[in-house]
Amino acid sequence: MILTLTPNPAIDLTYGVAELVRGSSHRVDAPLSRAGGKGINVSRVLHSQGVPTKVLATAGGDTGRELSEGLAGLDHRLVPVQAPTRRTIALVDDHDGQTSIFNEYGAPLEAAEWRALASALAEELLGATVLVASGSLPQKAPGDFFPGVVALGRAAGIPVIVDTSGAALLSAASAGADLLKPNRAELAEATGEREVSAGARVLLGLGARSLLVSNGEEGMLLFTAGVPGYWSARLLEPLQGNPTGAGDAAVAGAASILAVAASQGVDVAPEALLARAAAWGSAAVLTPGAGEISPSWPELESTLQLSHHRSVD
Repeated sequence: MILTLTPNPAIDLTYGVAELVRGSSHRVDAPLSRAGGKGINVSRVLHSQGVPTKVLATAGGDTGRELSEGLAGLDHRLVPVQAPTRRTIALVDDHDGQTSIFNEYGAPLEAAEWRALASALAEELLGATVLVASGSLPQKAPGDFFPGVVALGRAAGIPVIVDTSGAALLSAASAGADLLKPNRAELAEATGEREVSAGARVLLGLGARSLLVSNGEEGMLLFTAGVPGYWSARLLEPLQGNPTGAGDAAVAGAASILAVAASQGVDVAPEALLARAAAWGSAAVLTPGAGEISPSWPELESTLQLSHHRSVD
């Protein structure tokens, strides 16, 4: 079972607009609304592919009740908090295929609520094979949150994947996360390095064991500590669609490979992990909302160009 942790979930609203014109009024159809947050999206993808998964998240206020209702059909545990669950808005421009995303900040949690979330995590880890901790943190979150999550996973003897950004990404690397999943922009922001390979060396140097980087139309890259060079995966032609949730789908793909390896007690083949992550991430672009992947993912996986590069320079 793959446990996903989403400390800052949201109600995701996705609007489609014929053409987005700044400063103008637009008429739109009712949005696609669903319980979201990066970890929840990961679980949705896993569940759709028949992979056992469970959601652990916080929930508060009317939007928290909406979140709970939206998780019907997914195994989940919600830790109640006073602050209302936030919303996010994605505007998909049908004219040029671009998506603009507006993410509300998560309201601060009380100290007792952070402790309750940590306690719930420790309990749920007893039945997990892989832990995925995803997304942003509410405002004024403890600086050691992700290191604590990694430590709990390590104590439970299971691999930990962290998908976050900023200072939280650096702290997860320093804690020795098994796999980090930034995109190119998040990597540059956190490390101050423009080149992807240089940014990867920073996070691996801090202690991360491996690093999966979304590199836009250039595909996806996998770096591993102590292993020279890196792997890359890309399609022959970029896909057109909604990229919202593609990173979450990629994390789900990587987690599914790690879970099989962990349950069988074998090492993970890096090219297999990268291929599944890249295929599921690409397949997400072909769907209308986050938490879904196209059933064409096996075809996409079979057409990926996988390459090993000997040097990261």
